[in-house]
Amino acid sequence: MGVVVVVGAQWGDEGKGKIVDLYTQDADVVVRYGGGANAGHTLVVDGKKVVLHLVPSGVLHAKTRCVLAQGTVVDPAVLLSEMDELTSRGLLDPSAAHARLAISDRAHVVLPQHVVVDRLREAGAGALGTTKRGIGPAYEDKAARRGVRLGDLLDRKRFEPKLVANLEAWAPVVSALGGELPPVSSILDVYLAHGERLRPFICDTAKIVADAVARRENILLEGAQGTMLDVDHGTYPFVTSSSTTAGGACAGAGIGPTAITSVIGITKAYATRVGGGPFPTELHGAEGERLRSVGAEFGATTGRPRRCGWLDMPALRFAVRINGINALAMTKLDVLSGFEELRICVGYELHGQPLSDLPFDDLESLVPVYETLPGWTENISHCRTIEELPARARAYVARLEELAGCKIGLVSVGADRAETIQLVPAF
Repeated sequence: MGVVVVVGAQWGDEGKGKIVDLYTQDADVVVRYGGGANAGHTLVVDGKKVVLHLVPSGVLHAKTRCVLAQGTVVDPAVLLSEMDELTSRGLLDPSAAHARLAISDRAHVVLPQHVVVDRLREAGAGALGTTKRGIGPAYEDKAARRGVRLGDLLDRKRFEPKLVANLEAWAPVVSALGGELPPVSSILDVYLAHGERLRPFICDTAKIVADAVARRENILLEGAQGTMLDVDHGTYPFVTSSSTTAGGACAGAGIGPTAITSVIGITKAYATRVGGGPFPTELHGAEGERLRSVGAEFGATTGRPRRCGWLDMPALRFAVRINGINALAMTKLDVLSGFEELRICVGYELHGQPLSDLPFDDLESLVPVYETLPGWTENISHCRTIEELPARARAYVARLEELAGCKIGLVSVGADRAETIQLVPAF
């Protein structure tokens, strides 16, 4: 039995989808515990790509039960579209109801007014670079105790007054931003219909997870985004609106911290970031373009090009500490093949003063201090053991492990499920 939390150890987009898919081979239950359709997890199996935004990445394994827990915010239209796509590809059987996919009745709903607010804010001064999917405003409503939850969509008498009150609360904000709110009539029946389609899947998911723990099943808790986007610990205010760390898994999934057996952090062999905010090791020249091109660094949700840079070890050590990470899974090592030299940020200078740790603020002024390692030219996508990697690639992995102060339990050498070196099992 094991309860394993998988978290992003950078700014998101670390390749969690592939890693969760791999680890799910040994999992009975996979739980998505936070975030919304602003997250995109791309899976490649036998050359076929599947992009998931809400359904847990474990859905590709027929024996695994998938849970969309109460810590998430759910856009019903996006979820239903995704479920329809999975059904058409034979990956989801809707007649099985929540035997295969369970959706929390307590998860908050992303409504049309949330998307309106998000887009208006991003069009003005002070834009944060969100996905414009309404995630932040939905979490605002949750914290302000005026949100609508999925269970509310199952009862018109409960849903309608909550919807009216919610629209009234947003009216002055939208007016000040120069926009217009959708009328109640354009939302009410549509979202009640969404609720009816989702009814067979909606239930108390915390009870499902608790029962699985009691049965000593293998449970994988799947995060979204990354540590540096955490609302408490990330590069605030350029963060998401939820807790993306391992601590957030407990509240988001409805599980006690004493049940967690290990935490696995996902990191790329380099670093990327989407949207605004500080990124100390960002590359603006040919090297950054090469990482973007070879690594196909474009957002799975928005298609936006990701900002690319060298691996930031102080930020990674911070993630290891904040999450209590037991092992790291490194993705996209293959993207580095062909670089003559590789650089690793081992510290910073801030206004002429050396720093070994990530500071609280003034991150835009950080000057990275690099260590340089020799690169390799070989194609490594065929490697299935650490010994098969070129000596310089092995040295790079070993140095990252040393600097992170945490063992590396998996190395991904390609996008496909099979293109993986697994050193330590998840369970």
